[in-house]
Amino acid sequence: MIIIPDGDGLNLHVVESGTRDGPAVVFAHALGSDLTMWDAAVARLPQSLRLIRMDMRGHGKSPCPDGPYPMGDLVRDAARCLDRLGVKDCVFVGLSIGGIIAQGLAAERLDLVRGLAMSNTATKIGTPAIWADRIKAVRENGIDSVVDVTLKRWFSRATQRDRPQIVDAARARLRATPLAGYLGCMEAIADTDLYESTARLRLPTLVIAGSEDGSTPADLVRETAGLIPGARFELIRGTGHMPPVEKPDEFANVLGDFLTTIGHL
Repeated sequence: MIIIPDGDGLNLHVVESGTRDGPAVVFAHALGSDLTMWDAAVARLPQSLRLIRMDMRGHGKSPCPDGPYPMGDLVRDAARCLDRLGVKDCVFVGLSIGGIIAQGLAAERLDLVRGLAMSNTATKIGTPAIWADRIKAVRENGIDSVVDVTLKRWFSRATQRDRPQIVDAARARLRATPLAGYLGCMEAIADTDLYESTARLRLPTLVIAGSEDGSTPADLVRETAGLIPGARFELIRGTGHMPPVEKPDEFANVLGDFLTTIGHL
């Protein structure tokens, strides 16, 4: 079922499945992707859950306003979307920039979030200099100029060699991302460091890393888990930056076990 929330402000595109009155689990995708990156993992989760996937601004079927996009705006987009859907006490699942949004949302709106599942993310990703070079390249030469190097960071060597259809689908999502949306979210990541606010979080948290992640290495992700008392860290081997795409069964099993442990299933 596709839902376009009503109300003032930016309306995100949302796909909802599962059970309307079940415990809510919300999914926020990576930069240069869209909500379909969650399809395989979500299909493997219990359908007694209320499963909500959203396209962030400038991605998928959500609106693409002109940049810049402060991270606070991306967090507020998610909060407004959940308010309009009547969601409270969800488990918010975010990958990469989606995981940064998850951290910001938990820091600002604990009424909306009772647990976090953060995958392949950190309080700060990269350095301003690295992002400045990438932004310059994309601004001058378009998204195609960074597609190949991005996909090499995203996927394990085995997936690139043996399952090209998975890489091709990610390539199509990346190329379909509006230029303004891609640049706006790159700028948001470049300007964000949530170390202090994340270190103050006190809620059930699962943190997942991929053993071959070239964007957010496992050690960086593990350090983020260490900031939150009691956070559970899981390494999914043989995956890069996209465990729910490369190994949806394992990702869904880890997430499902976490949901059961915290009483959300």
